[in-house]
Amino acid sequence: MEELKLQELSHYLDKINISNIGGNKAELELTKISSEIYELHVAFNLDKTIFQDEWQLIIHPSFKPSFNWAPHLTPKEGMVADQHSFKSPGLIASDDNKMLIMIPKIELIDPSKAYRWYMDSDAENNQLILGTAETQVKGHVFFEKKLDTKYEKGNHQFGCYLIVTDDPEKIKNPFRLILAFLWENHGSKLYAAEQPIKGEMDHFIRYTYDWAFDKWKDAVWQEFTLNNVSVGAPTFIVNYSQSPNYDGVYFEREDKSIWNQAWFSSLRSAIGMYKYAVKTDDEELLDKARKMKRLALSAPQDQGIFPSVIATEMEDVLINDQKVRRSKGWATHYWGNSNRNPYSDQIKSSPYHVLDMSWTCFLMLRWYDELEEDPSLLEYAVNYGKALVKLQDKDGFFPAWLDIETLEPLSMLEQSPETSMSVTFLMKLFSITKDKIFYEAALKAINAVCGEIIDDGRWEDFETYWSCSQYGADNLVGKKVKRNNQYKQCNFSMFWTAEALYHCYMMTEEKRYLSYGQRCLDEMLMSQASWQPPFIHVNTFGGFGVMNCDGEWSDARQSLFSKLIVQYGLLLNNKEYIERGIAALRSSFIMMYCPENMKTKEQWELKWPFFSKEDYGFMMENYGHDGTALRDGTGMGEFTIFDWGNGAAVESYMSFDDLADQLKDYPHFPSKLL
Repeated sequence: MEELKLQELSHYLDKINISNIGGNKAELELTKISSEIYELHVAFNLDKTIFQDEWQLIIHPSFKPSFNWAPHLTPKEGMVADQHSFKSPGLIASDDNKMLIMIPKIELIDPSKAYRWYMDSDAENNQLILGTAETQVKGHVFFEKKLDTKYEKGNHQFGCYLIVTDDPEKIKNPFRLILAFLWENHGSKLYAAEQPIKGEMDHFIRYTYDWAFDKWKDAVWQEFTLNNVSVGAPTFIVNYSQSPNYDGVYFEREDKSIWNQAWFSSLRSAIGMYKYAVKTDDEELLDKARKMKRLALSAPQDQGIFPSVIATEMEDVLINDQKVRRSKGWATHYWGNSNRNPYSDQIKSSPYHVLDMSWTCFLMLRWYDELEEDPSLLEYAVNYGKALVKLQDKDGFFPAWLDIETLEPLSMLEQSPETSMSVTFLMKLFSITKDKIFYEAALKAINAVCGEIIDDGRWEDFETYWSCSQYGADNLVGKKVKRNNQYKQCNFSMFWTAEALYHCYMMTEEKRYLSYGQRCLDEMLMSQASWQPPFIHVNTFGGFGVMNCDGEWSDARQSLFSKLIVQYGLLLNNKEYIERGIAALRSSFIMMYCPENMKTKEQWELKWPFFSKEDYGFMMENYGHDGTALRDGTGMGEFTIFDWGNGAAVESYMSFDDLADQLKDYPHFPSKLL
């Protein structure tokens, strides 16, 4: 292993160790790009094929960092942040006085090679590592190095960029330098080329509603009566077996249900439907949107508290000698809550989730403010708002969950960034009612989040531990992964906090809220694809991942995030943010099965060969969820969630109506329907 000393950078790093391949030493070239940016190029020209465990470049900082960041957790030796996690890749090490950043030269990644690139942040040994090796997926989702990697005869090129600074303002927001660098060198060029989707987007909206309410209507649309009121909504989830082109026995993947929850929000989708129906004079669609509103208002309140899910009883039935799960019908309905929590995996017995209630009531206020002044919406939200204020603890936080019997706060995540969603709701409630009790509670809450969460990166929410990636749920909540000096993190709570801080700044004009908000936004943007990897087989540029312990690309949350990114861009006059937000909006439809998404369509048909025009509009929530993405269709899923997929994406697009005048002349902003 070669040792490279860089005198010019000795203030930031002690040395760099660079592996040989076999007995071959690397050809090294160091180029100074600017006062803060250096490029290190590493090349090998092998005269024969060599097998060895891995190749590594190890950077040793000359200081002990207090802050470390990597895109993926590596809790144990041998685990790595595989290139599958390279959305806006970089490693960060900083203290109060200096910062060292490593960004891999992603333009050199060659998918034809047997090995994969990886990064690793070993905070315990104070090392930033770039390497190549064959890897394998472990659990949901870690990556492990495999032994005996093949380095074929010929040329191999590796390298990285080093960014260093002692500027206190840049250290305060450690993500901005990486994001700006990647956008300038990759993202802006892709945006200029109209990636990931070209042209207007109205056809995607037509596919969505034609799929849900015509081609797949028997599986998707649910309509029934509650308390003598006609209500309805798309069902929570449908899967490939419910396609009209599937010739087998269909099954229901989860309990038939309708959700008004932080992910799966029927009311959010209804807002998009309402706006589109008004634009297109579609009375039938408008009627459906209003039925979805009435369903949300039907959730029974108990002292202001209310459930987020309505579901039916299920049963196992035998059809053609095959046992499948089926609903017993809406006559068996019951109310409950999201089963993504630490207390129960059953909707019926799950605790009330404050986050879900605050999100739903915020949407009720949006409907009241943007669509129609239905007094029942405001009354419902005020009842909840009064209950919410009483739940605030002495430090300013709101609890995550409430006992379904006593309505008392439960202990898990009792002080978490889920509080931020309640801040946004309370600020909206204050703007309509002018009742200062809501304003004061909101500011107390956001000050708590600023003081306890942001600088330390403690982005723990329900999805961090109680969704598909459950690593750490039993022993890591509130604790950092020691090897990485980093919490398990989910970008959902980064979004809620950036959004809350945006609204607090707009209400108060206090610059610290804007500063904190931009830092939160930038940490969230570290999970956005700033480039188009050659090893990913659909257009993922502009789309988002989820957390530092999972595998998703182009997740449905990008539709939720897109407008806020643009709002920060307009506020800060920041072109990069505006482009990132529009790219996220476009990426919101990239997983849809339809002829306009040719690469995606090919992948869907490799996965489900029976898909045809009747399935146009089917849209999985993300790509590469399990940490693997192959040309043979591996990486494609099996289901569509209307409220966390195509229906949600339409709402996001329609939500730009109030920004249309500011963006109508902006390059590649799809303004046709706005």
